[in-house]
This record gives sequence, C-alpha cells and structure tokens, in this order.
Amino acid sequence: MEYRHLGRSGLVISEIAYGNWITHGSQVEEDTAHACIKAALDAGITTFDTADVYASTKAEEVMGRALKNIRRPSIEIFTKVYWPTGPGHNDRGLSRKHIMESINGSLTRLQTDYVDLYQAHRYDYETPLEETMEAFADIVHAGKAHYIGVSEWRAEEIRAAHALARELKIQLVSSQPQYSMLWRVIESEVVPTSEELGIGQIVWSPIAQGVLTGKYLPGQQAPAGSRGANDDGGVSRYLNDDVLTRVQRLKPIAEEAGLSLAQLAVAWVLQNPNVSAAIIGASRPEQVAENVKAAGVKLDADALKAIDEILDPVIERDPAKTVSPAKRPG
Repeated sequence: MEYRHLGRSGLVISEIAYGNWITHGSQVEEDTAHACIKAALDAGITTFDTADVYASTKAEEVMGRALKNIRRPSIEIFTKVYWPTGPGHNDRGLSRKHIMESINGSLTRLQTDYVDLYQAHRYDYETPLEETMEAFADIVHAGKAHYIGVSEWRAEEIRAAHALARELKIQLVSSQPQYSMLWRVIESEVVPTSEELGIGQIVWSPIAQGVLTGKYLPGQQAPAGSRGANDDGGVSRYLNDDVLTRVQRLKPIAEEAGLSLAQLAVAWVLQNPNVSAAIIGASRPEQVAENVKAAGVKLDADALKAIDEILDPVIERDPAKTVSPAKRPG
C-alpha cells in the first residue's frame, strides 16, 4: 500500500480507501462485510469511508462493529451527511439542526468519539452556506471531527465553502466526486480549483460501477446478480455496445502493465496528482486483495495516451454533470 496526504493537509491516508456504499447492511451478510474489512486492513488500507444514508444507517453500524477493536489512531474513518435518514422534514439537508443530530448519530453507530473527516454529501440549496459551515466549525471545535470535506460540489461552491472555512478556522481538505476513465467531469473545473486551494479528491466509482472490470460484454445481457442486471448505481448509462466494445479494447494495455482491467481502472485515477485516494468496495474479501494491487502502479505516457485514444468518443467531460438536488430529497 502507498499513502498520500489528503490535499495539502497533514493527514496521511491510504491511496486506496475502503467504502461500503452499496454492500454493507444490505447486499452482503455481516460476517462477509467483516471479512472484507479485515482483508482491507491486512492489505494496508487505513482509510474507511461510509455515510449515514448507506443502507439506511446500517452501513455505519456494520463498519463500527468491524472496526471496534482496531487501534483508533491507526485508521481514518470518514462519513457524510445530507441525504434523508428519517421521515421528518428536518431529517435531511445541511441545516444546523440536521448536521448536529447527524454527527451524534454517526458517532454512536460507528462506536467512536470522532471521525477524521465529516463530509457534506451534496450541496444544500435550501440552507445558507454560512449556516452549514458554522455547524461544521462547531463540530470540529468540539472534537467530533478533525477535518471537513464535500461530495459532488461544483468548483464555485467549493471555493465559497473554503473561504468560509478559513474564516471559521477549520480545514476543508477534500472533495469526493465520481471519477473514472469514463467519467471525467471534474477535470476542467473542480480539479484546478482544488489544486489551487489545497483540496484533495477522494474519488468514488473508479471502475465505473463495475463496467471497467470488463464483465459486461457487447451484445450480451448483463450477468445475473450484477448491478447492470438491476441498474444499481446508475450503471445503465454505460451499457451500450460502443462503450463496452471500447472497454474490451483496454485489455492489452492492462496485460502489458501486468494488471486486470479493474486494477488498471483504479491505477488510472491514482495517476492524477490531485487524487488523494480511490475508494473501492467489495462483496467478497478476494475483491479487496485484487483491487489493492493497483496501489503504487505507475502507468507510462504511452499507456495513458492509448487509453484516451480508445475511450475518447465515450468519455463524459461536461462539468455541468456535477449536480446536487435543487430541493432536499423527500
């Protein structure tokens, strides 16, 4: 495993982080979830990412139980707030009320006194940014979180939040966007802004909801039980023959580098110097062991050029694709 600073902060994290967005508390049994987290720890992963909304708060509980006996200073635990966690009209968004109640709920479920990073899971257009940032500042100053981050925020939103964070004497150090060979919407605006401000990317879905593993084949139905068969995680946008044929053409590049397609995809996002970590998930511990082999890989210029030439017509680059709900979700 290799380790990187989170943005320009002093916090060092594993360049591959373990996340439990789709799996823990819902798709896999708890003993399997614990085995996956043990595999992550054994592989040198120290950074664990979750959110209060995952599996309707159950994912945090599973992670808390799995990490309960691990020496707390040796790992970094990240969680998030925004999406609904209850039926009430204040059980969502980034109001002071919801943030304050959510951090306490997350800490209880995670069985810890603090999180290393507390992230705004989307931008809340119904709450003044000042209110949100002041609540985050109070959480940091109370010792319940060390650092603050955002997820799927636009460049101008990140810049405004960063300015307020400095006034409030807290550190906004991270952005958590979707990023992969196929989904590059952060490159033109979010990344340059983040580089300027000292913010690092913790990217999710580096294998494009499984498409970049090569398991979806052109002209064939998605494998039974896969996300593609159930449209989990928005994978359907990639399931057309043009995309899938181009993904298959990446195989010789992966083989030349001694990697699987999935490892190539994870290694590719880590070539971006503004990426502090790539989040991987797993439904089996063997998947963790395989994906961490992307750590420390350096892809040469010829490989990067070949990837771009193969995928260019199907790459999504529009920065306007970074969106938060216009109104809080019901």
